[in-house]
Parts: sequence; structure tokens; C-alpha cells
Amino acid sequence: MHTIRIGPAGWSYTDWQDVVYPPHKSKFDELAYLAQFFDTIEINSPFYRIPPPTHAQSWVRRVAGNRDFVFTTKIFRAFTHEPQALAPGDLSACKSYLDPLASSGRLGAILLQFPWSFRNTPESIERLESLFRDFADYPKALEVRHASFQAGDFFAFLDQHEVSWVNVDQPLFHESVKPADTATGPVGYVRLHGRNYEKWFAHAESWERYNYLYSPEELAPWVGRIEAIARERETYVITNNHFRGQAIVNAADLEIALGRPAKVPPQLREAYGERVAGSG
Repeated sequence: MHTIRIGPAGWSYTDWQDVVYPPHKSKFDELAYLAQFFDTIEINSPFYRIPPPTHAQSWVRRVAGNRDFVFTTKIFRAFTHEPQALAPGDLSACKSYLDPLASSGRLGAILLQFPWSFRNTPESIERLESLFRDFADYPKALEVRHASFQAGDFFAFLDQHEVSWVNVDQPLFHESVKPADTATGPVGYVRLHGRNYEKWFAHAESWERYNYLYSPEELAPWVGRIEAIARERETYVITNNHFRGQAIVNAADLEIALGRPAKVPPQLREAYGERVAGSG
């Protein structure tokens, strides 16, 4: 069995105060705190704006206390959602951001996340090939959400380009990608978004989409899938149902279900009581 790293998507949420994070003063380091409990976190902020390399250098320093810690990171949304918004220097700026993570050995994969509207067409394949070339120097994972991509020939295409397929759990609508244990490319990758059907498309605030707490029974099939993927590759499991620390609760659920000790921030027990009682 290869290494399985489980952790949340992001760390900077106001609704995590006093639920995930203890009462604190302004100098409290949320990232360093979480790195005591997890061996990976998916960096979400670059989806909205390309960070300077100094940010990446700072993040690497702040997880130094955990030698096993490895980041994954989204890339800027103009590469995947809004190509018309790409500026001439965006590719170079994105690589400058990624390089400190990669050179420090702290980069597990970059996440190329496409929307449900992105379909498997010849034009889409050309666009993906171009993006894979642009980021050829980095381990890549691709998240697509339309079922037209979930086919053997596309998985072979990803293997040919050394790109990992991202297995997702999300509300299942017509032609949505289905839960699976597909492994392609350099690493295994799983993202759990929650199953908030009502708010997935009809939400006033983005956090509403991810307001969902999985039950252990709902997570049970994913334990087998994660183990199957990890037989072949180092695997990253990201819980993205972040509202009020639910991602932390479910990350602990998965650790326990995999037969591993789970550590959670102590204040999480005050918020969720017996729901996290089995965690150390």
C-alpha cells in the first residue's frame, strides 16, 4: 500500500474560528496549526488570484514542523474556466508561484479543475493537451465533472500524458461524473465535495454548496476505493465540504475507517460532540 494523505481543502475560513481553531490573537498561524493534524492540504486561493512566490515560500516554512507534509494546489481559474481572461504573463507568474513548492519537495500535484459545462469534445482535448504542455514540469491532476470524460479511452489519454484522474464525490445530476477508483498518472486523487443537492447550483454564497457532513455510512464505499487507488499510487484525499469544519470531521472519519489514528483539534469535539469521539 502506498502513502495515503488525507486533509482539507483550504485553511482560511472565518467560520472555522472556535470550531477548528482555538480562540487566539492576531499572530495565530492557522496553516502551521493544521499541519500538526494533517499531512496534506489543498491550496485553494490560487484559483482566484495567482500568488507571488513569496507566499509559497512562506507556506513551505510554516509546515516545516511536519516533515511528511505535502501540498496540492489549484491553479488560476483563467486556465480552466475563463481562458479569455488569461493575461500574457499569467503562465510565467503561475510557474513562479509553483516553483518554491516543487523545489522544496512539498508539491504533490497541481489541480486542473474544470466546470461541469466542460465536455469531452475534440476542441476540449486540444485545450487539455495545450494545458498539459504548459505545465509539463509539474505533477498534474485533472478534475472534470461531466460524464462524457469517464471512459477508458480518456483514461488512456491521461496516462499517456502522465496526468492523474480526480475521483469526485458530489451531488449526482444528469451526466455527472460518478464515484470511482480510477488511477492514472503520477498520483491517486480523491475530492469529496459533499452532497448538498439543494444548494449545489442554487446558492447565494459559495459556502452553501459545501455545507454537508457525510455520515460514516456514506463514506464507507470511499474507503474501499481509496485503498484500491493506493495499491497503485501515492494517494491524496481532499475533503472540500469545508463549512464549519465539516471537512475536518470527515477527514478524521476516513482515517479511522482506514484503521489509522485520527488527530483532530480539541475544540472540534465541543462543536460536534460524540461525532468525533473516536478521534485522538
